[in-house]
Amino acid sequence: MSKLIIFWHRRDLRIRDNIGLASAREKSQKIIGLFCLDPAILKGDDIAPARIKYLLGCLAELKENYQKLGSDLLIFHNSPLTIIPKLAEGLKAEAIYWNLDVEPFSRQRDKMMEEALKGKGIKFETFWDQLLHPPETILSKTNTPYTVYTPFWRNWSQQPKLKPVNSPSNLFPLTEEENDIAKNWGFIPLPSLEDLGFTWDNELLLTAGESAAKERLEYFCRYHLSDYNENRNYPFLDGTSQLSAAIKFGVISPRTLWQYTITELENCESDEARENIITWQKELAWREFYQHCLYFFPELEKGAYRQQFQNFPWQNNENFFQAWCEGKTGYPIVDAAMRQLNETGWMHNRCRMIVASFLTKDLIIDWRWGEKYFMQKLYDGDLASNNGGWQWSASSGMDAKPLRIFNPASQSQKFDAEAEYIRQWLPEISNLDTADLVTGKISPLDAQSCGYPLPIVDHNQQQRKFKQLYQTTKD
Repeated sequence: MSKLIIFWHRRDLRIRDNIGLASAREKSQKIIGLFCLDPAILKGDDIAPARIKYLLGCLAELKENYQKLGSDLLIFHNSPLTIIPKLAEGLKAEAIYWNLDVEPFSRQRDKMMEEALKGKGIKFETFWDQLLHPPETILSKTNTPYTVYTPFWRNWSQQPKLKPVNSPSNLFPLTEEENDIAKNWGFIPLPSLEDLGFTWDNELLLTAGESAAKERLEYFCRYHLSDYNENRNYPFLDGTSQLSAAIKFGVISPRTLWQYTITELENCESDEARENIITWQKELAWREFYQHCLYFFPELEKGAYRQQFQNFPWQNNENFFQAWCEGKTGYPIVDAAMRQLNETGWMHNRCRMIVASFLTKDLIIDWRWGEKYFMQKLYDGDLASNNGGWQWSASSGMDAKPLRIFNPASQSQKFDAEAEYIRQWLPEISNLDTADLVTGKISPLDAQSCGYPLPIVDHNQQQRKFKQLYQTTKD
């Protein structure tokens, strides 16, 4: 008779190509999935209702997939540190398996979990699943972590990648007695978003779960990957994979993504198509770069990487920040992007860079304010990627050319030349001339008649001011 293994899901909400789960299946046919809706996370001040909605959708499909295999996903609304050791002891589980994470909170919780399990004599196994290469395996020639992307990419891209692993099959369920034990410890039906105290009525960009992620990947590779290098920068186009939330929650694995790029490279018929595929591979590598950075430099969660930004004299005007949050800065491309974020829980990556540069370089507001606001809204919000992107935009992070300032007008003219994106998200000014929309030079009379704000700052003046502050604090 197979002995029970409990598989603790975290950022790997899938059955397919799951290293920890596949390893558990090699040891036993009796596997039960477990997920804890941890109050320590749900009560945080950086939680987006849209993200919880996506999470619950992923859990619903994961539970259904476990049941198709003959087992189940146990869901608890409690700390895993409280539930897992006691449940494992009560069920006489052979072992607990889980996949590792780079985030400081998760790493600290894992240490505490290991100690608790050791104290009860319960075995455990951990694995790296959410990365193509674990952090310790990609180091510089001096055996130190990379702090610049390009040399990281050169090393990372040359390393052999694992292929997708087998999916488990034919699992044994808990007995009735074991189910009763689980219920005694608080095993619950999957709650609704409202049950958890959140509200999000809008549609999500990507349907939650494994199936939708796989369908989107296939669609992207078939219709958009061959033009990715160019089209990814235009926010009015459907030119990106839109898989960021699926990757964040692990409903699709990095090995599956990489394998698709390899297949596409083998089948591509031109150098141009090849370059487009490699560009998307580089985006996958950017994600891993930021994950590795957070692993080796956990202090990034709280503050700047560059020393000169530890005490940078941010001006932190609360009224400016509120205008930025609401999409009322008087800069159309910035406001359109913020409206997209607020209404959909997602923002195009080009626009993320534009609004982050505007907040930090034009409004001279601490990047951590924007980073937190993004996490409160994004359904794909990921600590490593969000932090890395914000620090890159603020010039406080890991960048070979740190002082970058985006001009909203030139960004609009280059990437939204016909103001299609601006018109979509700012309907009140959609009838104005395209030239006025993309340059942001809307007359006071037109702005007043449309109920649209005048620019809250002057870009050129603020750019000079930021550069002066940057020079005075430069180390």
